[in-house]
Amino acid sequence: MLAAMARSLVVKVTAGADAPERCAQAFTVAATAIASGVDVSLWLTGESSWFALPGRAADFELPHSPPLAELLHVILTSGRVTVCTQCAARREITESDLLPGVRIAGAAVFVEEAMADGVQALVY
Repeated sequence: MLAAMARSLVVKVTAGADAPERCAQAFTVAATAIASGVDVSLWLTGESSWFALPGRAADFELPHSPPLAELLHVILTSGRVTVCTQCAARREITESDLLPGVRIAGAAVFVEEAMADGVQALVY
């Protein structure tokens, strides 16, 4: 009998405060997957890039949704968080601006993660 292959999840969130429900869904799915033992990589693109900076997630509010700062903490503790290179550059966000544990990487790294064996990619 073959052992079950471990599955991973790559979540790309393309919205921030400009589309709060879509943004919160992405963070909720990523944090829930981590709580279920799934290896998770969360990619912040577009307006969600701002949540990689200290204090920004705490300012996000959406009724009936878990606090974004708590979801981000769960993801940073047990998963990976990446800000899109171009998105960071357009917002003048640098590595020194980021929360500890967040990195900046480009499309080639996203494609590599998303195309790896056993990976499910979701885009919000």
